[in-house]
Amino acid sequence: MMICEAKEVVSGLVDMLFPAQCPTCGAALTGGGESPFCPDCLSGVRFTTPPLCTSCGLPFATADGTDHLCEECILSPPPFSMARSLGVYEGVLLDAIHLFKYHEKISVGEALGQMMAQTSYDSLAIANFSLIIPVPLHPRRLRERGFNQSLVLARQVSKRFSIPLDFAALRRMVYTEAQVTLSGRQRRTNVRGAFEVTDSPRIQGHRVVLIDDVYTTGSTAAECSKVLIQNGAKEVAVLTLARA
Repeated sequence: MMICEAKEVVSGLVDMLFPAQCPTCGAALTGGGESPFCPDCLSGVRFTTPPLCTSCGLPFATADGTDHLCEECILSPPPFSMARSLGVYEGVLLDAIHLFKYHEKISVGEALGQMMAQTSYDSLAIANFSLIIPVPLHPRRLRERGFNQSLVLARQVSKRFSIPLDFAALRRMVYTEAQVTLSGRQRRTNVRGAFEVTDSPRIQGHRVVLIDDVYTTGSTAAECSKVLIQNGAKEVAVLTLARA
């Protein structure tokens, strides 16, 4: 009991002397709220809200109406059951992702992952899924970057919902050109055949949440989902930080 009380006192002193900071602007965080960001930065995030495409999660331009399939998903239904994103890839969220992904600010990524895990998503009940899988990087890309940003995010979601995380079940076999410079058609070609499941029994029968940082055209999410389902996954839903 005394040890626990001492730990609480030390923790309180640390919080007083070194208050938590907003990972994007450095402002001190106060009030004990769940958000890892300060109110100003949080207000700069445009969250994705209905009406959305019921399949890919595309937010429609008008705030009126109900959720429905977008034209792309009608013409070419994706293999995943649904895709949802925390917010739109712009402003504060874009800046935070760039700090995390390209400037090795892992603490920013962990804060983003916490926000991702704490948010409720239209029609996506994460607690009903049984396995978390991050989109993998090719070993060469992993060496270049030093970490897999999707794995950092996935750990936070796994921790929040106590759902097992498997970062080795899905592997990227082909070193591909960075997607950011490519058109939609080029993106689809670029990732075709790039992924494989390392051990099918690890995913058979599971309802999988596939985690990535940014959803642009959905090419990577679709290719990963297709491979997972071909190898026995019961369902794949996609969750990303941002929607481009």
